[in-house]
Amino acid sequence: MTVKPTDKVTITTDGACLGNPGPGGWAALLQFKDKEKLISGGDAETTNNRMELQAVIEGLSALKRRCHVTVVTDSQYVMKAFKEGWLANWERNGWKTADRKPVKNQDLWQSLMELEEKHDVHWKWVKGHAGHPENERVDAEARSQAEKA
Repeated sequence: MTVKPTDKVTITTDGACLGNPGPGGWAALLQFKDKEKLISGGDAETTNNRMELQAVIEGLSALKRRCHVTVVTDSQYVMKAFKEGWLANWERNGWKTADRKPVKNQDLWQSLMELEEKHDVHWKWVKGHAGHPENERVDAEARSQAEKA
């Protein structure tokens, strides 16, 4: 029997990197009813795409039970992988791209796929640096973490 999620959570995520590769940071803002929690971290040597993925992974990992989750991201890379079927194609092709090269960040993609299966996840893209309040908050926090890394 599948448990239907009843809690609706919004997770706004962002990643940042000073140089690419270079020191990076990620941030996720979890919002549930009238509560919010901002989580973040960094890595001394990483890429922007890894930090974008890490932000979503950490956000979903913070959830204690199955939820309806709207993931808000300014990363086309993350969103399109799910919405346009990139992940299914990569997996079907043995984690190779269309031009037969290994998929970058396979470790993080596989972690994220496992987490997504635990929840009812919907993806929403927002334009970065365009005044979206929560996106601006996680962007500032991710940059701050990158500077500390």
